[in-house]
Amino acid sequence: MDSPQKFAAEILGTFVLVFGGTTAVVASGLTGSPVLIVAALAFGLALLAGLYAFGEVSGGHYNPAVSLAMFVAGRLPSGDLISYWIAQFAGGILAAIMLWIATDRNTVGETVTVPGVWGNGTAFLIELLFTAIFVLVILRASESELFGRTALLAIPLALVTVHLAAIPFSGSSVNPARTFGPDLIAWDWDGIWIYLIAPPLGALIAVAVYRFAHGGVTLPPPAPTAEPLGESEGRR
Repeated sequence: MDSPQKFAAEILGTFVLVFGGTTAVVASGLTGSPVLIVAALAFGLALLAGLYAFGEVSGGHYNPAVSLAMFVAGRLPSGDLISYWIAQFAGGILAAIMLWIATDRNTVGETVTVPGVWGNGTAFLIELLFTAIFVLVILRASESELFGRTALLAIPLALVTVHLAAIPFSGSSVNPARTFGPDLIAWDWDGIWIYLIAPPLGALIAVAVYRFAHGGVTLPPPAPTAEPLGESEGRR
């Protein structure tokens, strides 16, 4: 990695994402709020906060699956991939440690992602497909001149959608670092292989679909900006 600031930004951004989201999950239990709504909004808004705070430094991945997709798509240098992964897992672990210090180990256990009542197969498929959808949004929003202006909203809102749909089936991780940190501190490894394997595979699928769907597609140039009336009249 060519900059220690990028490494720090990925640690801190992942910390904001995981700490904000998991603490909200605990808060929903304490207040009797619907965890599906609270968790979905919290993780989306925490991602938004992390992007605003540190996204311009490192690109705001905060997710090993996203970094893998960016590497395969040629947008992340090979020398940075492992460093990004280390930073992201460190950020997830740090978030879980801080939640443990603030509460207790059992509370951290309430925030782990585990398969739902349909079992491991369903959880794997849900994590695979929703990671692919999430990464597709990131790939397009971060590249498109047309949609890039709304990337800071599109990406967090996509994560909200993913959580609303996936939480009952898989706990909705779509991020190995988000799952690994709480699992490590709570020492709860139920279905950990799902959350370490399915999101990266989903990210690879996203890159393949993106290349197929957008290969050779040229976006139209932005519409010309209208001249202020006074300027045009002044040249006549």
